[in-house]
Amino acid sequence: MYFQRYYLECLSHASYMVADEETKIAAVIDPQRDIDIYLKDAQEHGFEIKHVILTHFHADFVAGHIELRNRVGARIYLGSKGDAEFEHTKLSDDDRVELGSVYLSTLETPGHTPEGITMLVFDPSYSTDEPYAALTGDTLFIGDVGRPDLLASIGVTADELGNMLYDSLHEKLLKLPDATRIYPAHGAGSLCGKALSSEPFSTLGEQRKYNYALQPMSREEFLRIVTAAQPDAPDYFVHDAIMNRKDRASLDESMQHSLQALSLTEVLEKQAAGAQVVDTRDPIEFAGAHLRGALNIGIDGKYATWAGTMLNKTEPIVVIADEERVEESILRLGRIGFDQVVGYLKEGMDALNDRPDLVARTSRITAPAVKELEGDVVVLDIRNPKEYDDGHIEGSLNIPLNHLEERFAEIPSADHLVVHCAGGYRSSIGASLLLKLGRSDVLDMVGGFKAWEASHLPVATSA
Repeated sequence: MYFQRYYLECLSHASYMVADEETKIAAVIDPQRDIDIYLKDAQEHGFEIKHVILTHFHADFVAGHIELRNRVGARIYLGSKGDAEFEHTKLSDDDRVELGSVYLSTLETPGHTPEGITMLVFDPSYSTDEPYAALTGDTLFIGDVGRPDLLASIGVTADELGNMLYDSLHEKLLKLPDATRIYPAHGAGSLCGKALSSEPFSTLGEQRKYNYALQPMSREEFLRIVTAAQPDAPDYFVHDAIMNRKDRASLDESMQHSLQALSLTEVLEKQAAGAQVVDTRDPIEFAGAHLRGALNIGIDGKYATWAGTMLNKTEPIVVIADEERVEESILRLGRIGFDQVVGYLKEGMDALNDRPDLVARTSRITAPAVKELEGDVVVLDIRNPKEYDDGHIEGSLNIPLNHLEERFAEIPSADHLVVHCAGGYRSSIGASLLLKLGRSDVLDMVGGFKAWEASHLPVATSA
């Protein structure tokens, strides 16, 4: 058997290829939208990718099942409760996907979503009757389980899914042998749960001991604990879950449309007509000079997640990026289904060399210098509430970044508006948004709250 895990750090997303090394038939499970990594591995090993399986309709990224179907003719498989526009094969309990002597067997494990499945990997060289691994999708993570509250906006309640999840864990997954390797679809940093581990895999026996959600408890206690303190889910999650059901355009088709070099005049026209301008350069470069009205979402951070959070899903997008990262900036938007990119600024910021009137700058300030500011100072902490409760600057106002625009009116007028997050990535996004919304008193605190603590400045905690 050939077994390969692929991990996309930006989305904390794991996908898998399983193949029979005798028949050379392969299956890809939960692929990312840009599929070249799978095609490259298949070519190197002489595999034919005949099958592509979605353990569920992912909400945080657009999967690559359509791309694999179009490029290599792979058959698409979904759980029996999954309805989609494209042709697919439904999988119920014990249904197999045959690769040769190696095969995948289905467990229906709803809970994170109604159509969720787990694929058990059987390799006769390991055991004739026990699975080598369980590809659990978003049902069971390392250290956590899939949150059951993401589909409330489309009519499935957290309690309904939570009850399904409890049954899937206790009646299906926890009955597997302790030696079964657990390979989930996400790791630490994903918003599909609240306590995901960074470990690539575990065993069911280890999870039975240490995963908080698998400890002995009543159904009622389970429902309470798995729905408590979940992070806010970005609005684009529902958009992507729906997009994964559609027979949509491929990423290649989207990229052909989006990789259009635009003159400065064209960018300004599109911006005036309502297009969103996203600048993916490093926050320091953005602070030094940027196009007025641009939003800074740096390519080297959690770019896709924050782009999906801060950008509108329907309005056109124009990208400003370093020349060598233009294609990457657009591709990574495509991974989350933001296919409405209409082009990028040709020559990047060099296009503004003769237009200083269009250039804006973000003022930055060190943590110690904040203490020296005179006049009316408002400190705006854009971290999430738990981060704020664990430690914050005395008297600061907490508005999480994902709520900043909707709560903009709550920010008092001031001589100085100091914005900070934990380390500086989110605060650059927030500062650029505040400038776009018309604040002129914005100061981005370099290094965020970590720099404040490292400077041995006073810290308050919430009772």
